[in-house]
Amino acid sequence: MGKIRDSIETKLTAAFAPLRLEVYDDSDKHKGHSGAREGGESHFSVVIVSEAFRGLNRVARQRAVNAALREELTGPIHALSMQTLTPEEDG
Repeated sequence: MGKIRDSIETKLTAAFAPLRLEVYDDSDKHKGHSGAREGGESHFSVVIVSEAFRGLNRVARQRAVNAALREELTGPIHALSMQTLTPEEDG
């Protein structure tokens, strides 16, 4: 696991107490593309299931995740794909 991936997990766990959290480094799929760095850790996908998303629409959920990862998104992370689900939506 990489330093940035670990930071993503730590911050999302602290912010949302997820029932399920999966963080994938997809950087190898973007070699040669804009924002891709040697050594990876520039493109990520996240699946997060949390009670904290209850009552929030998709955009509000994504904004909350972006706020939790603000520091990473202004620097090392070039792209972040996410699925933000409530427990009922996780199927």
